[in-house]
Amino acid sequence: MTVLPGTLPETMTAAVFRRKGEVSIEQVAAPRPEPGEVLLEISHCGVCGSDIHFYTEGWGAPGSIEGHEYTGRIAALGEGVVGWELGDEVVGGPGIRCGSCEYCLTGRPSLCAARDTPGMGGSWQGAFARYKTIEASQALRLPEGVSIRAAALTEPLAVALHAITRAKPTPDMRILITGAGPIGTLILSALRAKGIEDVTVSEPAPVRQELARTLGAVEVVHPDSLVAFTNPGEVRPDGFHIVFEASGHAVAQEQALAQVRRGGTLMLVGAGAKAPRWNANRILLNEIWVSGSFVYDEGGFHDALALLASGMMPVDLLIEPGDVPLNGLWDAVVNLHEGRVAGKVMIVPQTTQVPQVPQTTQVPQTTQATETGSAS
Repeated sequence: MTVLPGTLPETMTAAVFRRKGEVSIEQVAAPRPEPGEVLLEISHCGVCGSDIHFYTEGWGAPGSIEGHEYTGRIAALGEGVVGWELGDEVVGGPGIRCGSCEYCLTGRPSLCAARDTPGMGGSWQGAFARYKTIEASQALRLPEGVSIRAAALTEPLAVALHAITRAKPTPDMRILITGAGPIGTLILSALRAKGIEDVTVSEPAPVRQELARTLGAVEVVHPDSLVAFTNPGEVRPDGFHIVFEASGHAVAQEQALAQVRRGGTLMLVGAGAKAPRWNANRILLNEIWVSGSFVYDEGGFHDALALLASGMMPVDLLIEPGDVPLNGLWDAVVNLHEGRVAGKVMIVPQTTQVPQVPQTTQVPQTTQATETGSAS
């Protein structure tokens, strides 16, 4: 194993999920790269909507370390790794797929028969920690002009691009996005970059409404203003060709279906714990295509990096201005969950200094974060 000058620490600081509503900042064993792996010192890791579900709804496995939208610098090389140097800045790419199932062979790795879900098993360690190991083949180089901070948008942008690929929008279509959180605003920005301008956004939180306007939405509405139809055959006369449902809330999913024109598409991108209640006759009578979008296109990370490098994505608007140290993770999760933060929050695991995002003033007692151990 090759390492940077100095000895790698035996332990590292990490955010460990303990139970619903409890994240503990602890000292844990620092990983070492196996043959074919590289060890990354994590630079930035974005907070994903799934991380919010893991922490606030208890989706995660106790003892797991979440975080899968990350960049880092190579701190050690496992045996047999070639083509990489210590200190190289990289993006953590998609998980390894089997490459042999019917889905992989037909270019749909998101449906790989052997896939797992980050954070749902105790053996998977994410990037809300100082170090993380990955297969060398998963490491992606940063394009020229893309900072290591901006590159942490690669994974969620790849998610947004996959939804767009599946929905197949064209510039003459009317689009609605329900939910202007990080994925919703990435879809909006990517659509605009592709020349699709007639995009409306539905969002209840004022700070996210304002961001959607700034990003170029032609109209921003409150969800309460969306018409709800009880007759399944009735549709909006100005219905949307495509609705991207990015919030994951059951009520929003139910509302979204009623906004689709006859023959249109409802693309489900956001996940939630509560299932919606739909009248199937609305889908049948209007021949609405309802589909899901899970993770990435084949080559989606490369497409996302190319789009970031193009300069067409308003990165400074999409990412919150202040980085957040590890012990600010829980407050960031709560602020995102409650709609007080609009952009992508970036966690910097190397430090546990005072967070730079607005602090929660009312956190339910059952969802208090805990902190143990000392910072590395």
